[in-house]
Amino acid sequence: MNTVLLMSQQGGAGGAIQMVLILVVVFVFMILPQIRRNRENKKFRSSLAKGDKVVLTAGIHAKIIGEDDNTYIIETEGQGKLKIDKAAISMESTRAVYPKEAEKK
Repeated sequence: MNTVLLMSQQGGAGGAIQMVLILVVVFVFMILPQIRRNRENKKFRSSLAKGDKVVLTAGIHAKIIGEDDNTYIIETEGQGKLKIDKAAISMESTRAVYPKEAEKK
C-alpha cells in the first residue's frame, strides 16, 4: 500500500493514470467475468423445468418435480422430496453429469 502511495506522490498525473489502468485491468479480468458467469447461471436456472435432472452444489443428484418463485421441489433417488433454493443448483456439475439435457437448453 505504501508503494502505491509513494508512486502516486512521485509521478503526479502519471501515478493517477497508473491507478486508473490498474482499476481497469481488475475490472476487465476479475469483475466482468464474474458478472458474465452470474448472468449465465441465472439464465440456466430459469430454463430448468419439471422433469430435468440436476446436480446440487452439495453433490446431490435429483430430478425437478415442482417449482415456486425462488425454490424448486426435487426428488432424490430414494424418492425423497426436498424443497431447495434455486441457487443450490450447480450449472457446471449439471452440465458435466447430464450433458444431453444441458444441450437442450
